[in-house]
Amino acid sequence: MVGIDIGSKSIKIVELVGSVGKFQLKSSGAVGYTGLSPDKMTEEKDFVALSLILKKIIKQIGITSKEVNIALPEPLVFTRVIKFPLLSDEEVNSAIKWEAEQYIPIPINEAIIQYSILSKNETTASTSVLLVAAPKVVVEKYVKIVRLAGLTPVSAETELTALARSISPEKGVSLLLDLGASSVDMAITRDSKVIFTRSIPVAGETFTRAVSQSLGINMQQAEEYKKTYGLSGTQLEGKVKIALEPIFKMVTDEIKKAIHFFQSEEKEEAPTTIIISGGSSLTPELVSYLTEVLGLETVSGNPFNKVAVDPETSKSLAPYISIYGTAVGLAMLEG
Repeated sequence: MVGIDIGSKSIKIVELVGSVGKFQLKSSGAVGYTGLSPDKMTEEKDFVALSLILKKIIKQIGITSKEVNIALPEPLVFTRVIKFPLLSDEEVNSAIKWEAEQYIPIPINEAIIQYSILSKNETTASTSVLLVAAPKVVVEKYVKIVRLAGLTPVSAETELTALARSISPEKGVSLLLDLGASSVDMAITRDSKVIFTRSIPVAGETFTRAVSQSLGINMQQAEEYKKTYGLSGTQLEGKVKIALEPIFKMVTDEIKKAIHFFQSEEKEEAPTTIIISGGSSLTPELVSYLTEVLGLETVSGNPFNKVAVDPETSKSLAPYISIYGTAVGLAMLEG
């Protein structure tokens, strides 16, 4: 299957063959683009332009399947865990239709709603259900781009759901942190299933802007400084770290609040590890910074851990694995 992750600044594509436990990488590629992200597009020329970029990279990397799974931007999707009494699958299906309206902030007829049963607990006589609702107008825009590129979208799911499939451990409770270009998205997973999500409207561009303003340099140079020096206290006299720290403090404060809410309101156990992904996860010293500030072991996620990759390809992919988490997870989705 093929996974296509259209972010706000880049497109990532992965094609896998095989099945769970036996996935093999067939092809992969990424390309940056400028202009509007799909959710902000209204004019036909913008949809066509992005579809041509998609079409070109698909040809370049030799994608063979026309059927694809696509990701929806996390900040635009509403995710909520709902607790029901102990119900049968049929009863959950009926209950969702009646209950969904009070949990999502848009009219039901303007949303595409999906759900999955997370657990049934006979001790507490309760059923936990993950409800996901996406505005139809947003889904239609991503579907349109893919169709214009000559592809058939088979499914659409949230970025974090796909990411959890590729980088989350099979067992235990973990916190995934996806540091993208336009938002930082977090998910708490249990046994690799998403059970809690939150999006923070700061991200790669915010970090770069902070460095630019603090050091009085242009955005392009600030981006290079961020990637080179990051949160190092010794490099460049720690000036980049001083610029970045207030923004990262906002992020870590939100993570602390999310974990506290998760434990107190959801009555769940706290995550034991943090797994980071996305372009800004490569910020130097970020792993040690998060470990120290949050008091949790922090590691960089490798989405190809569950996929067989030949040694030569693995070597060439190594510098870029942080951006492929969602695309790999999408390609791992079996019908």
